[in-house]
Amino acid sequence: MSPLLLSVLLSLVSAVAYAAAAIVQERVAASAAGLTYAPMRSPAWWGSVLLNGLGAALHVAALAYGPLSVVQPLGALTIVFALPMAALFVGRKAGRTAWRGALMATVGLAGLLSLTAGSDGQSLADAERWLLAAGTFGLVAVLFTAAHLVGRSVLRGIVLAAAAGVAFGIASVFTKTVAEEWTASAPLAQWPSLLVLSALAVTGLLLSQASYRGAGLAAPLATVTVVNPVVAATVGLTLFGETFRYGAAGTVAALICGAVAALGIVQLTMERLTGASDSLSVSETSMSDTSVSDTSVSDRDTPGTQVGEGVDVGPVPGTRAHLEVEVRPRAVAGRS
Repeated sequence: MSPLLLSVLLSLVSAVAYAAAAIVQERVAASAAGLTYAPMRSPAWWGSVLLNGLGAALHVAALAYGPLSVVQPLGALTIVFALPMAALFVGRKAGRTAWRGALMATVGLAGLLSLTAGSDGQSLADAERWLLAAGTFGLVAVLFTAAHLVGRSVLRGIVLAAAAGVAFGIASVFTKTVAEEWTASAPLAQWPSLLVLSALAVTGLLLSQASYRGAGLAAPLATVTVVNPVVAATVGLTLFGETFRYGAAGTVAALICGAVAALGIVQLTMERLTGASDSLSVSETSMSDTSVSDTSVSDRDTPGTQVGEGVDVGPVPGTRAHLEVEVRPRAVAGRS
């Protein structure tokens, strides 16, 4: 088997592993009570963690055998794989709008990544690393706060997924930096960058888990899948000296691809919002019908007293000489 073919195969299996992890995370989020970031008591969630780790390992292995221009675009197939896998294994079928949005996001992202030209042998200085880490955690904190200010669960999930994508994207940048400078003679020399890398990876995992709560599968997964490489590519363009292929024409094409990917995410978000609104309307209609029915039954079957019936007559305690009677109505079940 040629190295290029092996790289493609590893990339496809990596995308399948990421898609499976996303499906498990969404199922765990749907069954958990409240906005859970780390359902550590769930064996299924730990299975999703292992699947994410497997996907990352296969992605790195694919990069070892094939060029970045081939491996990165194939990673965008995670969204496309996730929809039929969800329909097959958990019975969650995607509508036409979801498929259209997923394909737009995938095509746009694949085109954007294929137009990015990498540069070899460059790394970040210590000051740039700490500035990048501080800026990343600050941006993630802002998105995290904004997510909790959003009323709709779907939009909250999208914002949390964007925060997870930022964390994963910058983690990829630190991975590149560590890989460039790692040496066997000093394996722990990059421990500060490894610490930041680990923190970003864990943060991204926890945020992505919470993003599936109430937002479904496709929209958060597409957001993470698009934001992650876009953030990494942005850092590469600004700090690593990377460029787009084909000069000005490539830059314009990359902007168009980015717009297509963004529109795909919007399609997925609107599809989820529309579905949630329809479900809410049906629920409210059912509740209204039930209330009307209950009211009718209540009005019809409410027990009432019978005029002229159920009257107790008896002496009133006291020392008065004349006779008095007290009329006390007694509730008798019946129709008025």
